[in-house]
Amino acid sequence: MAVQRHAQGRHRQCAIYSLGETAKANGQEPYTWLRHVLERLPHAQSIEDYEALLPWNCSPEMPR
Repeated sequence: MAVQRHAQGRHRQCAIYSLGETAKANGQEPYTWLRHVLERLPHAQSIEDYEALLPWNCSPEMPR
């Protein structure tokens, strides 16, 4: 059971790392981009709203 929990933790850690690296690869500062996404995600209602949150669709100079 402990091994399974460690594996789940590693998968989560990889997912977070991947988000940060994807943000960096698209000219974003990872923390700023993730904060931007988490603030707007609850208000997204359409596919276009969700797509606008992807790091390659956001302006690198997002307001803080």
